[in-house]
Amino acid sequence: MADLRITQIKSTVAQKPAIRASVRALGLKRIGDTVTQPDRPEIRGMIRAARHLVTVEEVK
Repeated sequence: MADLRITQIKSTVAQKPAIRASVRALGLKRIGDTVTQPDRPEIRGMIRAARHLVTVEEVK
């Protein structure tokens, strides 16, 4: 199973609270932050909620 490298590329300022919470739960705090998370359905769901704010790469 691979990991996902998630980078925040846009601000959460004008977003709904649920989207802000998803970005925060992914471990992202500010624009340019990058985290590595396991490729699990829960993580995929959070990424999908904030797909317009983050970029995702698959890491082996």
